[in-house]
Amino acid sequence: MFRFLRRKANRWLLLLAAVDMVLLGFSLNAAMYLRYFNQPADLAQFSRHMPERSLAFAVIMLLAMVALGHYQSHMRTSWFGVLARQSVGFVLGGVGVFIMYYLLPQAYVGRGVLTIALVLSFALMMGFRLVFLRLVDAVVFQRRVLILGAGKRASQIQTRMRRHADRIGFNVVGFVPREGEEAQVRPEFLVAPEGPLVDWALHRQVDEIVVGVDDRRGGLPMRDLLECRQNGIDVTDLATFFERESGRVQLSLTDPSWLVFSGGFDATPLRRFSKRCSDLLIAALVLLLTWPLMLLVALAIRIESGAGQPILYRQERVGARGKTFQLIKFRSMRTDAELDGIARWANKDDDRVTRVGRFTRKVRLDELPQLWNVLKGEMSFIGPRPERPQFVIDLGQKIRYYDLRHCLKPGLAGWAQLRYPYGASEADAEEKLKYDLYYVKNHNLLFDLLILFQTVEVVLFRRGAR
Repeated sequence: MFRFLRRKANRWLLLLAAVDMVLLGFSLNAAMYLRYFNQPADLAQFSRHMPERSLAFAVIMLLAMVALGHYQSHMRTSWFGVLARQSVGFVLGGVGVFIMYYLLPQAYVGRGVLTIALVLSFALMMGFRLVFLRLVDAVVFQRRVLILGAGKRASQIQTRMRRHADRIGFNVVGFVPREGEEAQVRPEFLVAPEGPLVDWALHRQVDEIVVGVDDRRGGLPMRDLLECRQNGIDVTDLATFFERESGRVQLSLTDPSWLVFSGGFDATPLRRFSKRCSDLLIAALVLLLTWPLMLLVALAIRIESGAGQPILYRQERVGARGKTFQLIKFRSMRTDAELDGIARWANKDDDRVTRVGRFTRKVRLDELPQLWNVLKGEMSFIGPRPERPQFVIDLGQKIRYYDLRHCLKPGLAGWAQLRYPYGASEADAEEKLKYDLYYVKNHNLLFDLLILFQTVEVVLFRRGAR
């Protein structure tokens, strides 16, 4: 009965967004009637073009919700976190609605109607979201996953996805050990299907079989897996499963053949052209909106450091195809931070950071001059963060596939910045690489827009800055 709904987690996110759109549109219409229910003439006048007004209101508020990460399949937060994000999202959306009214006066519905609509839609969306999270978390709605294998590779589902939030949306039915494979999964999770695998899986309503055996050479029951596919049960490689569920590439499961044959890595001329056009458009728009802030930051640096001290800071970074370029930032450290010429990772509460720099780093204002790098074509707006040549040489020798992140232009914002805190060590660099490779492998225009909107959340909640 629930199998169709369990098949893909993204369907739940689309359903959530669709219901939110309906609730937002309904709230504006209900607010109109609540405000003018005893004034028929005014109700008739203000009810004109309500479908168009409702759609515009719903779209703007929904974009604000996207910007605050409300539709992430990997979002880990409590009900209080959901409340906080929705509150900030409504503030951001309210500002967007006011801007729309300024640009399109004919869409104006009145302060009273808008206030009622915001309060009503906030309550309805919050109530539905709490119910929704309980439904998604319910076992009956989770995808039932059977793991083929119980050795070192398969056990990573338990070791790497220990937290409940890592497994929201799917439920592991069990691990099927293979002959000659040393089981590294707890005994209570081992299962031994009797009879044909397809009959056993259908009887237990398995939605997906994840192949995680340690040695595939002659050890896969291909006929059984083919029968499962023919009966509507998905069969997925363990590396692909990790990539889909965690939003990152698991390096310990990845080999060159998987990278070659798994798809992605869109580098067609059309994709490069669309990405360059979006870079120019977004960079120009952000520059237009933030130039007053940039003037204030420059003035603050001058006041703190005094005349004659540099306001901008240029540093060599590695870009696409390993080519270096000069990255431009507002100076946030003392001028004597690296007099010995040795590159160092930035630490928490780094004493080299100035007072103005500590603030600009928290709110990411120090990054704004990089818009010039984007306009020049040295950087993209969305992509892996550029690193210093000294770090790249060292990390490239120690971390497998590290050079793959350089097949795209580095970005001012990126998937790794959203999903992982500031990296200040080799271990952090390896973890961030998992997210960078996920972006490099799966990037497209829609993904870029999603990252762009959710970067607003990083700035507002000051996550990942140092």
